[in-house]
Amino acid sequence: MSNLGDFRKDFDLLNSGDYVYFDNAATSQRPRQVLEAVSNFYKTANANPLRGLYDWSMAATDAYENSRAIVADFIGASRAEEIIFTRNTTESLNLVAYSYGLENVHEGDEIVISVMEHHSNMLPWQMVAKKNNAKLVFMEPLEDGTITEQEYKSKITDKTKIVAIGHVSNVMGVTNPVKEIAGYAHSKGAIVVVDGAQSAPHMKVDVRDLGADFFALSGHKMLAPMGIGALYGRYELLEQMQPFLRGGEMIEYVTREDATYAEIPHKFEAGTVNAGDAVGLAEAIKYIQNVGFEAIEAQEQKLTTMLMEGLAKLPYIKVYGSKDPKKHCGIVTFTMDGVHPHDMSSILNDDHICVRAGHHCAQPLMQFIGAGSTARASVYFYNTESEVERFLDKLSKVREVMGYGA
Repeated sequence: MSNLGDFRKDFDLLNSGDYVYFDNAATSQRPRQVLEAVSNFYKTANANPLRGLYDWSMAATDAYENSRAIVADFIGASRAEEIIFTRNTTESLNLVAYSYGLENVHEGDEIVISVMEHHSNMLPWQMVAKKNNAKLVFMEPLEDGTITEQEYKSKITDKTKIVAIGHVSNVMGVTNPVKEIAGYAHSKGAIVVVDGAQSAPHMKVDVRDLGADFFALSGHKMLAPMGIGALYGRYELLEQMQPFLRGGEMIEYVTREDATYAEIPHKFEAGTVNAGDAVGLAEAIKYIQNVGFEAIEAQEQKLTTMLMEGLAKLPYIKVYGSKDPKKHCGIVTFTMDGVHPHDMSSILNDDHICVRAGHHCAQPLMQFIGAGSTARASVYFYNTESEVERFLDKLSKVREVMGYGA
């Protein structure tokens, strides 16, 4: 197994002070190698990819397309052309909603999602349903976050045209049975859209094995820069779809009256592309592969177990989701009796401990579990046992700071 202490040395911000960073589900830190890869691109190949026939432009094109191939291999796409670079998971899901959903969902059809979805995988489908007079149907989990076979089979019917599901919940931490859901959805003639923002950084993903027709990820949650993401789409589906954005670079030929579009994937990548950060995403993937998912999952499980065992000793703390730390994917969401999560987060910040507080862009789920707001601690492989101990120690004193006594 990798020596994770050696990897932590690559994260300058983590080593720049005495901060404990437990907001990895929102965004990860970036290792020096990723920052250097982006910087090196601009130092050596700062030109528009795909547009010039001179050395710098061709080098930029090669770097950009090589990054696409690395992403494709990372998630098991059958060909690099099935990868579209976007800004993030949100943009990827909107692309599918506008370019596929609006054209293929009609009046009386149904779109099935779960109540656990991040707003990014909910609002686009609300839009499609409203515009096309379709119905949005919600799968609801058990208390531990599990979507049962009975539940998804009762909600996915012959009327279902799209099933959109998060691979891992950003609140409950549960890994949804996407492969089983996809298999059943396909038997009903529906296509499956997977929000992989929380899974791609933490576990091996094979989009074809999952049965995903579309799969979206964000670079900023997996060691890469902000502002770069990727969408996988099955080639035959992408061929049928109209562009999401129109303009430079995504065309083949333009007249005053009309235009023909470039081949996949370029017809979905209008304008000057974010080549430098695509290079950063590719470098981040190589870094994750060097650490290894076995080591990543083992460290996350160890830290999550410590977190949950420590929280269980505080009778005024309620943890949401499964009681099994292995089913949290490094995410622990909780509330404290009598203390608002924002106050909790602020008090922890006084000791330089960073946790998330709020509705986590999942307000329907908050309503479902009966919590207006929660706190969330989320770990990654570079976090340590001593950080968990420090977090638990400070958390145990929050109520005292708020005037509740020890």
